[in-house]
Amino acid sequence: MNFHEKLAIKLGLTKAEISMVSILLGFLMLGIITKNINSVEEADLLIKKAEHNRYRNADVDSLIRLATVEEAKVKDDVRQEIAAEEKNETIEKKPKHVSPEKKVFAGTISFNKASSLQLQKIPGIGPVMAGRLITFRTAKGGTVKQFEDFLEVKGISNKKLEVLKQYFTLE
Repeated sequence: MNFHEKLAIKLGLTKAEISMVSILLGFLMLGIITKNINSVEEADLLIKKAEHNRYRNADVDSLIRLATVEEAKVKDDVRQEIAAEEKNETIEKKPKHVSPEKKVFAGTISFNKASSLQLQKIPGIGPVMAGRLITFRTAKGGTVKQFEDFLEVKGISNKKLEVLKQYFTLE
């Protein structure tokens, strides 16, 4: 006796009825699987719609506009700094958060370990120049071994290099 015959005897059904029930159960399973696949696709579509609504064109345009304004401000600051360096002048910026009595930095800093804020404490180094110096240091593999290498940085002349030698150590 095979499986179908044993099942037919236990359930009191004929082979044809058991085959029909098996086919119906197969279709039921197929329907459940299809429904789950469709619900996954619907959830995916809902997620895509939510992302699209989150990053609408207007929002993206406003973010681009803000980035452009910030970039223009940075470019103006860089132009002013370059013009001042060419005239051997310094631009006086009075940030709102700094007290009127600015302390003069005395001492030395290890250039290879200095942060942007530490570099900005040195006279003649602002946020833009500090960023250039950090980018330069990164390009050199994180360490600078000779002061003459600083001449590769835009805005550093021999005169400024002499000032930097007073404040930097290359450990």
